[in-house]
Amino acid sequence: MKKNKIFIACDSKNPNKIKEIIKQTQNQKFVIGYKFGLEFLNSRNGRNFIKKLKNKIIFGDYKFCDIPNTCVSAMKSIKDLNFNYVTIHISSGLDALKAVKKVSGRTKLIGVTILTSLNNKALKEIGYSNKVKKIVIEQAKLANKAKLDAIVCSPMEVDIVKKVFKKEIITPGIRLKMRKDDQKRTLTPKQAYQNGSDWLVIGRPITKGNIKNNLKNLINHLK
Repeated sequence: MKKNKIFIACDSKNPNKIKEIIKQTQNQKFVIGYKFGLEFLNSRNGRNFIKKLKNKIIFGDYKFCDIPNTCVSAMKSIKDLNFNYVTIHISSGLDALKAVKKVSGRTKLIGVTILTSLNNKALKEIGYSNKVKKIVIEQAKLANKAKLDAIVCSPMEVDIVKKVFKKEIITPGIRLKMRKDDQKRTLTPKQAYQNGSDWLVIGRPITKGNIKNNLKNLINHLK
């Protein structure tokens, strides 16, 4: 039976907390990877911790978004960390996407679509005239054109993304209960997998409180 894939969001600047998350999430039910966001990546001990981490699937959620030359330089500056996955905002544009893909080597380059903390109202406030789904489908087409390895999108857009992008789809905005916190576009793990997600990104529903019990709850949810 094919195992479900989950990236655990390691949202802390405390290496001891990250060690505990990794220790408590070792299991045979899932393929587990570890996503490191800006909080840990920019912390004093973050780089050294990741450099020493062995035999784990690791995801550097840098969300590069800049001119092509700067994005390329940033990608080159983290090559020694040997990430399996690294993110770049698709809104950086086709030239930047292609340029970073060219230097990414074995690291899979993930295109980030509209953040799951945004909805149609928030996009209108920023200045977008199109709605979320319209923008995401165009971003997915751009990711395909740039030959990116994966896409990050909310679970609500997986079905439309799959129509134009045939590689890995990674979905944050996952909640076991429909509590949204600071997220706007969320679904449960079961709904996300049913929609066609390859990887789920789950942070607080697993890492907040008793990690082992939270994982058991997730396993029961998916039965």
